[in-house]
Amino acid sequence: MNGSELAHDPGLSLLERLYIKLFGVPINGLRIRIRRIMPELTGAPKKILDAGCGRGVFTFLLAQKFPNATIIAIDTDNEQLEINRTIAARARLENISFERQDVASLSFHNEFDMILSVDNIEHIENDTLALQCLAAALKKGGKLVLHVPAYQRRWFFFKFRTNFDVPGHFRPGYKLDDLKQKVAQTGLIIKKSCYTYGMLENLSNNISYLITGAEAKNKTIYAVLFPILNLIAWIGQNSHPKEGAGDLIIAKKEQDYIPSNNQNINHPLELS
Repeated sequence: MNGSELAHDPGLSLLERLYIKLFGVPINGLRIRIRRIMPELTGAPKKILDAGCGRGVFTFLLAQKFPNATIIAIDTDNEQLEINRTIAARARLENISFERQDVASLSFHNEFDMILSVDNIEHIENDTLALQCLAAALKKGGKLVLHVPAYQRRWFFFKFRTNFDVPGHFRPGYKLDDLKQKVAQTGLIIKKSCYTYGMLENLSNNISYLITGAEAKNKTIYAVLFPILNLIAWIGQNSHPKEGAGDLIIAKKEQDYIPSNNQNINHPLELS
């Protein structure tokens, strides 16, 4: 589970493809999220939505982990979706389809056994509407697996401060309790909530951001250091941080009724 399918990207050079085949996708934060999130995707879902798929790494992993499932991956970037289709075809992942849709205006209703949304809703201005759309797209009994940046991160070993200002984000991240409240307001029942990015993962990710600026800068330096940074993060993958740079929530749809924005509701009981 290292995202090596991206080696099929036709826009990459031969050297880049060889590097990805050897080391996997060289995005340290993404690799941290893969190790934290993929073990949480359990069961035998028949239909899965990857909401805000980006470069499709999680989509390809879903296709391999659930080969009997139908997987729909959505994003608003037509060019990236076309690249993803090419990669899926070259990797012979036939249970995926890529569609252009906005998470805040989904056309789906009561369709999916599982929805995965990884570091996406911070890119959406009306995140409340986006969460309601995701909840409505789930079947009764379906599961939402949601990961977002936390509002704060530890800068190396010192105090916590506001998370990085990343281009395209409407907000730096979410406080876990605030995110839980937003999810509960959709009518979903929270089964698990926790922070991700333990101390070593956070340290390696901070160094990555210093090098790249979250904009793929200094590629040669990063390519040299990535295997070391990824190893540091891998060592720290089993930590259970009381506070970290990411928020993970798993929620279940146990009723067909999903409240709208302008209705007052009582928050469902959290069962975790």
